[in-house]
This record gives sequence, structure tokens and C-alpha cells, in this order.
Amino acid sequence: MKNSSLIFSAALLFLIITGFATTETVAVRKIEKPAAAIVADTTEVTAPIAEKPAGPKLTLYKKSALATYYADKFNGRKTSSGERFHNKHYTAAHMKLPFGTMVRVTNEANGKFVDVKVNDRGPYSKKLEIDLTRTAFMEIASNKKSGTFKVKMEIIEKK
Repeated sequence: MKNSSLIFSAALLFLIITGFATTETVAVRKIEKPAAAIVADTTEVTAPIAEKPAGPKLTLYKKSALATYYADKFNGRKTSSGERFHNKHYTAAHMKLPFGTMVRVTNEANGKFVDVKVNDRGPYSKKLEIDLTRTAFMEIASNKKSGTFKVKMEIIEKK
């Protein structure tokens, strides 16, 4: 009984790690050559086909842009779009992108990314490209004590 439970657990873990796959029946024609005649045998084989998750359409906006984060003193204040700022949300400030634009911000050092909505203007420094909320910044930061890092910015297209 323990062996069958162990095998079932291992199979379930394998499916979870590799992702669930659909199966497709494929006909394989097997030809064998006996001495007297050619005999054809058709055998069905089940082959897994992995499904890719449908992700959003991304358009590269900028590479090697410097990102920083808001100070807590801005909590509760109105942003340029009129929304209230909350450092726990996933929003950002950008000087040119329209309000409501969804942006995928990827830390170039570690590949981690967050999706944020532009709802404010800033940062007001020529070196900095985007201000993230503290929550968004810390989620992708390699070094939690750093104040800036280089990111890749991609616009998330609506479907």
C-alpha cells in the first residue's frame, strides 16, 4: 500500500512540476520485412503536447532604465491622475506614459518582474525613468537596501 501511495505522489509531483499536458493520438506506421512478404502494422501512440500559457502581448519600451521607489510620506496623497497613493499597491510614476498604461518592469540583474499601472508623474530626475511603489520595488529587488537598479520596461497590450 505504501509503494502505490509513493508512486502516486511521485507521479502527481511530476505533473505539477512539468505542468499538465494534453495528449494527442498519433498514428505511427510500422513496416516490418519478413522474408516472404511486406506486412504493414499501424500502431497508435499517445504523445504529450505541452500547452504554453497564453501571456500578455508585450511591447519593449526601454532597456537599462533606472527605477526607484516612492517614500512612505506620500501615502494617502493624491497622485497626478487623481487616485490616492498607496505604497502597498502596484502602481508607478512615469513622465510620458499615459495614465492607466500597464507596464511590466523587469529587474535586469535577476529577471524578476512586476506589472504596474501608471497613475502618477515622475520621477523628477533626468537619470531616473520610473518610480515604483515600495511593494513593487522590493518584490523585484536583488538587494533590498539599494535605492535604484536597472530595469527593462515593456508595455502590456490590451487583448
